[in-house]
Amino acid sequence: MKFTISAGAATHIGRRSNNEDQCLSAPTLGLFAVADGMGGYEGGEVAAKLAVDALREFYQRNRSEDDCTWPFGLDPQRSLAENMLAVATKLANARVAAGRAGRLKAMGSTVATLVTEGDRAIIAHVGDSRVYRVRGGQLAALTRDHSLYEELRAMGSQVGDRASFPHANVITRALGMSPAVKVDTRTEALAAGDVFVLCTDGLYDLVAAPRVVTLVTEASPADAAARLVHEAYENGSKDNITAVVVRVDAAPSALGSPPG
Repeated sequence: MKFTISAGAATHIGRRSNNEDQCLSAPTLGLFAVADGMGGYEGGEVAAKLAVDALREFYQRNRSEDDCTWPFGLDPQRSLAENMLAVATKLANARVAAGRAGRLKAMGSTVATLVTEGDRAIIAHVGDSRVYRVRGGQLAALTRDHSLYEELRAMGSQVGDRASFPHANVITRALGMSPAVKVDTRTEALAAGDVFVLCTDGLYDLVAAPRVVTLVTEASPADAAARLVHEAYENGSKDNITAVVVRVDAAPSALGSPPG
């Protein structure tokens, strides 16, 4: 089956003095991302922008040039598409790491990325920005936070609910922290009606799963992204808030010929 992809994005400064989030929505490239910067007043903004710009530039070059150089080697355990997204993310990491000097010496960024290609979605992330999928009225997380809370849970520690965990915002992996970064990737088959939500942590703790499902099901991607961000703010989010909503529909040619 062939698919059409539509998308919308929204970001809000929230109750912060500046917006350190960035979003990327490029349906012609099949590329979507959110990034949440850190590292002081200016550092977070710079890091997040470096990250999404690196992703966009890499995919633009690979879509338009036959002899584009990949600056990192392939992982034989990954598909070509997953390798491509992992390489793009490692390039984003290198860009942020190279800029860590002077007033930007502490900057870094999370990133969560979705690439649609044919009948599949390729997902990559570093940090605690997330990718969700809504299918059949159910919201499923497609990423697992690189955070102290999740690391302890994976080890079997009794950490209780994330909301009551005292170090809930401590992340264990981010772009720019070192010259090399481990990137988690996965591939999911697309189905008509799928809606993907990419978001930063200013959103996902503030909008309940049933409400996310309702908003992305009933509204266009652009309206859904704006409403998700608005509701997170109205529900008291203290952080920057960013969402990218990506909808998958059956292409008109795949729906059959109209009756004669």
